[in-house]
Amino acid sequence: MPEDFKCGYIAIIGVPNVGKSTLLNRLVGEKLAITSPKPQTTRHRLLGIVNRPAAQLLFLDTPGMLDPRGALNATLVQAALTALSEADVVVWLVEPRRPASDDKVLLPHLRQLHRPLIVAINKIDSVSKPQLLPLISAYHELFPASAIIPISGLQGDGVEALVAEILKFLPASGPLYPPDQETDSTERFLVGELIRERVLHHTSEEIPHAVAVQIEEFDESRRPQLIKIRAVIFVERDSQKGILIGKQGHMLKTIGAEARAEIEPLLGARVFLELWVKVWKNWRKDPKALRVLGYQA
Repeated sequence: MPEDFKCGYIAIIGVPNVGKSTLLNRLVGEKLAITSPKPQTTRHRLLGIVNRPAAQLLFLDTPGMLDPRGALNATLVQAALTALSEADVVVWLVEPRRPASDDKVLLPHLRQLHRPLIVAINKIDSVSKPQLLPLISAYHELFPASAIIPISGLQGDGVEALVAEILKFLPASGPLYPPDQETDSTERFLVGELIRERVLHHTSEEIPHAVAVQIEEFDESRRPQLIKIRAVIFVERDSQKGILIGKQGHMLKTIGAEARAEIEPLLGARVFLELWVKVWKNWRKDPKALRVLGYQA
């Protein structure tokens, strides 16, 4: 290991749907975080480990910073702020079509930040270069000491420049994780997220926000020949349950088939996946439900 080896935590923070999870997956080179165009896709802090010859970068994907009204929203905002406080470096991910001062919830915390801040303007593949120049100037005015780096997490443009800037600020330290480890999340957690991603893909309006997934059984006694997984998809109303199951169970079967196709490569085994849908009325407002479903410590 080089004497000048570096290791540290980098929080990726921003409003919902700015592309934090897409960027994390690009950095790690694997699909760790689920993605969708719907708000609240990311509900947990997720660690992605990136190993370089002279550094180990520990990226924290965070829930989108939104209005903290409501028990679930407050929990998501707290998870993001906790990652902010734990990080050695903060990457503020923003979109080129949003005004620089638009992140009303997050900006006050960034102005009080006592650690290096990098502004990454994501989705540059969606705008022309002349449109970026005034935005870069606006962020320079907000944070004169911070680097402003245009990137595309989807295409990979500018990502290496972002990593190079991060490396300037990481502390000297040995690696905290083995070189072959990509996350500290359990397989059960990742499986639950892949199931929820398929639900988000097939539903609209209120249902994506009202869905939570709990893994009730994870039987790997016959691994790698077969892993049996039983999962419950919770919703808040009977009408949502009916939509999610679909006519003659078609929707739930589709979600299960697509989820299994994602889960099997993750686990490296054939998977028998059993899904159930249950109603837990107003679980997003219930502190007990939030604890049981893993959203509060």
